[in-house]
Amino acid sequence: MTLPPANSYNLVADIGGTNTRIALAEARRVLPDTVRRYQNADFPGLESVIRQFEADSGGLDPHAACVAVAGPVRDGRATMTNLDWVIDKDTLARATRSETVAILNDLQAQGHALGFLDPANVLPILDGIAGGAHAAKLVIGVGTGFNAAPVFETDAGRLVTPSESGHANLPIRTEQELRLCRYVSNAHGFPAVEDVLSGRGLERVYAFLGQEAGDPREERAHMIMAALADGRDPRAVDAVQIFTRILGTVAGNLSLIQLPFGGVFLVGGVARAIAPYLSQFGFGEAFRDKGRFAGFMGNFSVSVVEDDYAALTGSAAHLMALSAAD
Repeated sequence: MTLPPANSYNLVADIGGTNTRIALAEARRVLPDTVRRYQNADFPGLESVIRQFEADSGGLDPHAACVAVAGPVRDGRATMTNLDWVIDKDTLARATRSETVAILNDLQAQGHALGFLDPANVLPILDGIAGGAHAAKLVIGVGTGFNAAPVFETDAGRLVTPSESGHANLPIRTEQELRLCRYVSNAHGFPAVEDVLSGRGLERVYAFLGQEAGDPREERAHMIMAALADGRDPRAVDAVQIFTRILGTVAGNLSLIQLPFGGVFLVGGVARAIAPYLSQFGFGEAFRDKGRFAGFMGNFSVSVVEDDYAALTGSAAHLMALSAAD
């Protein structure tokens, strides 16, 4: 790989619970040939991953660096939710030798990517009423974990605020969902949204159905989705249907809180995997099942972002916004 001239590019990274992806970007455009993926288990921390990327790339001299982290960020310091790493700006500046550094929650990075993605990579699920230029948007991440971030378009620029929505209480609408909450509580002490609406959550729903049927079995999430696709396991169908309807309920609740007239965007590996089944398994009905506000819910469109590099694009866009503000 031939590197661009020094200080003519930025370094961006997407740090998940399992993998870290690092790439170079020119302005808001991520350079596809520079993207590299690393297993987090092979490294003690982010600095060593960046050093490996530098060795693999033949050297680094970026102008700025931004990392998107699967965990809360406070005062320039990130603590990983599902990984024993702590990341701060001093470490990032030292590792990249960059003049400007930024750390975002991964959902914040996804929010900064909106408007800079190829429309072919945004799959419509539910129609809504188009909002104005300053209409809020909402990004909901469903993958290794669950989270959400509102996106506000202000006169001073885009503001994407962090949250830890995946650790709020799981909503209950039916007797079966109450039993599912009790099942999750027995294992984890608290029925959080992420305990069901995530890859591991889908596995828990599948295991719960086995207990209910007196035929307990465990299965990995990707195998549940494979069994759903080829129709060989009715329990996989039931698990994904329960998952889909709860996702619709939670997405609807978050929409009422944030009023995203600019649209709701589902992101993450699980969201992409389940996208073909959302309509047939009742996502829209659950999303809009809000009593006298059912009609009002028709204001909000819902789409699935199918761009696996969206967090990298969002990190690059955030750096451009910081540069413009300077």
